[in-house]
Amino acid sequence: MKLFISLSVWLIFAPTFAQSYNSYFTGNSIDAIVNPNGGVCLMGGASEDDNAMTWFLQQANGGDILVLRTSGSDGYNDYFYSTLGVTVNSVETIVCNSPAASNESYVQERIEKAEAIWFAGGDQWDYISFWRDTPVDSLINVGISDRDLVIGGTSAGMAIQGGYYFSAENGTVTSATALSDPYDSNVTADGSPFLTNQYLENVIMDTHYDNPDRKGRHAVFLARILTDSGVQARGIACDEYTAICVQTDGIAKVFGQHPTYDDNAYFIQPNCELSDPTPENCSSGNALTWDKNGTALKVYSVKGTSNGSNTFDLTDWKTGVGGTWRHWSVSQGNLLETAGTAPNCALSFSSEISEKFTLKMSPNPSADFVRLRSDKLDFSNCTLKLRSATGEFTEFNSSPVGPHEIQIDLSKLATGIYFLTLKNASLEEIKLKLVKK
Repeated sequence: MKLFISLSVWLIFAPTFAQSYNSYFTGNSIDAIVNPNGGVCLMGGASEDDNAMTWFLQQANGGDILVLRTSGSDGYNDYFYSTLGVTVNSVETIVCNSPAASNESYVQERIEKAEAIWFAGGDQWDYISFWRDTPVDSLINVGISDRDLVIGGTSAGMAIQGGYYFSAENGTVTSATALSDPYDSNVTADGSPFLTNQYLENVIMDTHYDNPDRKGRHAVFLARILTDSGVQARGIACDEYTAICVQTDGIAKVFGQHPTYDDNAYFIQPNCELSDPTPENCSSGNALTWDKNGTALKVYSVKGTSNGSNTFDLTDWKTGVGGTWRHWSVSQGNLLETAGTAPNCALSFSSEISEKFTLKMSPNPSADFVRLRSDKLDFSNCTLKLRSATGEFTEFNSSPVGPHEIQIDLSKLATGIYFLTLKNASLEEIKLKLVKK
């Protein structure tokens, strides 16, 4: 297809009575009809890595690039359109000034016509509160699943890409604060449905990893998710000048400027070799202890290079190239790091199957009820059994909330730990931990 390019730069304002968004447009106003190549680009939060951004633009296959943000202006337009030397049809930045922008037909239309969407830095709570459960996240998710939309973001724009995310609803939190009390009001690890990226469904991101040090709070996020939801979530993190590009085959390429600079990415997971991976003490008002003899977490640390030759496989979370394995653990609020080994086990708590069905459980712990939700699982065709911590089967009541959600009544159960086994029509088992308060 031959395109006749008319280069233009527009500044579009919403009507003066609303001012819900501003648009900055660069390039050809005629929509490019091309097929993007999918993938996710995750940037650590300082200046962009040109090689990773080149990858991102190439995945758009010459199409239209949309930048979404809630502050700032058109800083990406020229960079994406001409600086990197990758041919794209257009670049448009839409700055949403309020949640009302999500209901604007123009904003929705631009999402539907984009081949790539980039989230700038900023305040991730603005992104979440403006766009979650609105046409914006719905249209983006349809674009990812149906059109192979390539998506990415830096800083806050990276932080929102996982199936779990630090919402920053009450402001940021330091590692010191989070480690001293995992239930501090600023530790807001959220799993409510938002963006749905393949390979990132049970992942929580963190950014700016080297300034300041955020390893401790990331460990706390994982501890909270495991304690509250029974899900062995994983973590992905980048130093400020490091980027991760996730291909559609699940291979994560790590970009940076090593050996000139010490640019790192981290892939973090609870130790699947442990029969009980849960923290020894993750409770309100107490410092976190998640030690397990110094092996609570397995971490693959990877240097970012200019060609992205160092990689990690997100399909198995075991296979890496160019990195080293470490063990992280937390003892009374102190994060410790030692030399580690690659995982040598089948995933416990049926994590692999749980991820396959995007299963989420909340609230947990709970005094009254817990809900299980899965967009890919029909609970009417499942059997559920509940055992106490001592192994006895326990009677319980459950009721459907819809075809993909079920509620389990905990009100008549004694306080304690329970293990729920869910078996689908194909006889695949998922095991989850419940805590009755």
